Amino acid sequence: MTVYFIGAGPGDPELMTIKAVKTMERCPIILYAGSLIPAQVIDDVRGRAEAIYDTAALNLDETTEIIRLAAAEGKDVARLQCGDPALYGAIGEQMRRLDALDIDYEVIPGVSAVAASAAMLKKELTLSGVSQTVIMTRYEGKTPFPERERLPTLAQSGATLAIHLGVTRIHKIVDELLPHYGGNCPVTVCYRTSWPDQDYVSGTLSDIVEKVRAKKFTRTSLILVGQVLDAEDFDDSYLYDKSQAHIYRKIHRKGDGQA
Repeated sequence: MTVYFIGAGPGDPELMTIKAVKTMERCPIILYAGSLIPAQVIDDVRGRAEAIYDTAALNLDETTEIIRLAAAEGKDVARLQCGDPALYGAIGEQMRRLDALDIDYEVIPGVSAVAASAAMLKKELTLSGVSQTVIMTRYEGKTPFPERERLPTLAQSGATLAIHLGVTRIHKIVDELLPHYGGNCPVTVCYRTSWPDQDYVSGTLSDIVEKVRAKKFTRTSLILVGQVLDAEDFDDSYLYDKSQAHIYRKIHRKGDGQA
C-alpha cells in the first residue's frame, strides 16, 4: 500500500502530468481539498474510485485516519495537492504522520501557480540583464517567519518576487516593497490561474492596491513583482547566441570547411 501525494496543478486538469493522472486513476481512495482543487480534476475517476473524500473541512488527524484505514485494507491512496506539493503543500506534517505509522508514500510533482501564472501572462520571470532570480515566498500571517525571510529583507535583493497567500494584505506588502522597488515597479496579481474564472490585474506598486480592491480579489491569488513583467530592453541570452560556442554547438567561421 502506498500514499501518493500528487501535484494536481493550479486548477486546469490538462495541466496535470501524465504520471499524476495515471496514478490517480489506479488509486481506489482519493483525497482532495475541494476549496483548492476544482471538481473537474477528479471527474474522470468518479464512479471508478471506491471512495472520494473532500478534505476541505477535515483536520490533519481526520485525514490521517482515512489513510490509516485504507492502509489496513491494503488500498493505495491518492492525496491530491494543489499546484506542486513541495510549495506550501503542507505535506511535511502529513509525511511525518505516515512515517510514524510506517506507511509508504511517494510524491509526484505538479505545475506550480508561479509557472502557470507566468504562462498565462506570457512572461519570462528571468530575463538577461533584468533579473536572474525568482523568490517564492508568502506574506507573514499566522505562520511565524524568521527575520531573515521577512519581506523587507527579501526585497533588498531586487529579485523577481512571487508572493503567495498575501492578497488580503496587499497594502502592507506594497508599503514594505516601495523603499526597495520604487513606485513604478510593475506588479501583477493573478487570481485563480487556470480555473474557468481566472483573472488578473496589472499595475505598479503605486496603484496596484486600488486595482486589486476594484477587482475584489480576496483569496487564491498570486502577487508577482519585478521589472521583468514589462521589460522590453533586455539582453538576448547566450543560449542561442551564434557567437557563443558550447558543448553542443560549435562556431562555424568562413574557411572552416562548413557550408
